[in-house]
Amino acid sequence: MLAPLIAASLFAFSLMACTATGDSADMTPSGLNGGDNGGNSGNGNKDNPGGDSQDSTTLSELVEMVNVSAMGITRNDVVFSVSAYSIGATEVTQGLYRKVMGAIPKEDSLGDDYPVFNVSWYDAALFCNALSKKVGLDTAYVYESLNAGGELVGLSINYAAESVRLPTEMEWEIAARAGTLTTYYWDTDVASKYAYYGQSKGPTKVAEYIPNDAGLYDMAGNVAEWVNDWYYAYPTVSQKNYSGPDEGNYKVLRGGGWSDKAPALATGEREKKDPKHRSQTIGFRIVYSSGI
Repeated sequence: MLAPLIAASLFAFSLMACTATGDSADMTPSGLNGGDNGGNSGNGNKDNPGGDSQDSTTLSELVEMVNVSAMGITRNDVVFSVSAYSIGATEVTQGLYRKVMGAIPKEDSLGDDYPVFNVSWYDAALFCNALSKKVGLDTAYVYESLNAGGELVGLSINYAAESVRLPTEMEWEIAARAGTLTTYYWDTDVASKYAYYGQSKGPTKVAEYIPNDAGLYDMAGNVAEWVNDWYYAYPTVSQKNYSGPDEGNYKVLRGGGWSDKAPALATGEREKKDPKHRSQTIGFRIVYSSGI
């Protein structure tokens, strides 16, 4: 089915090692069953939002994760390859966020199975650190302090850490495509079977729509998702584990949200927002990486 679509594609995408089915036999992340690296040494964080130190809880007990094999995507003759990782089957829910961080704003509470929203990029990073600590992993986000404006001061991201973090933009897109090269991961099928969009009443429960071929729910619609990268033009030379520029003014959002029209749901679409921005249309999903 893909052959004529590839030939006619205006986006010049291709995938290598297209096995993002969730069945990868060659990737069994140790961190999904808990870690033994002490979690917090040398991470530079002066704050510990969420409060929980590591315990006997494992990541797989808290979050359904889907394995994605090492692979690459070609965009206009530039190859972006990524190492193997695992990604949350759903967006982070209000129930999980409350379990890790202690609370969500009362006015935002819809139920444990709804995606968390009104979270800034910095909020998402703090959640990832707190969840990493809770399951005995290292932390990816290193910072000096959290200021009154909700910004992490002196922030850097340790991609070598075995940790929970936000996906890079390329990790997100490869997972969303799940081996497809079409504009939408459902090809020409009816979009409303796969995505919750064009609405005016707020988000819906996660995993109510058909997942993509990797078993990932709501990779389009429901809430738009923060990714790690600063927004910038894509490089013009091939990259391995590309994570965007070191600094910028805006962070990337992917997937479109519940209030968006269909074009915003296209797998290759990207949006940018100030990392302090919060909205009812924005949430996030996590990845586990053994380090890149």
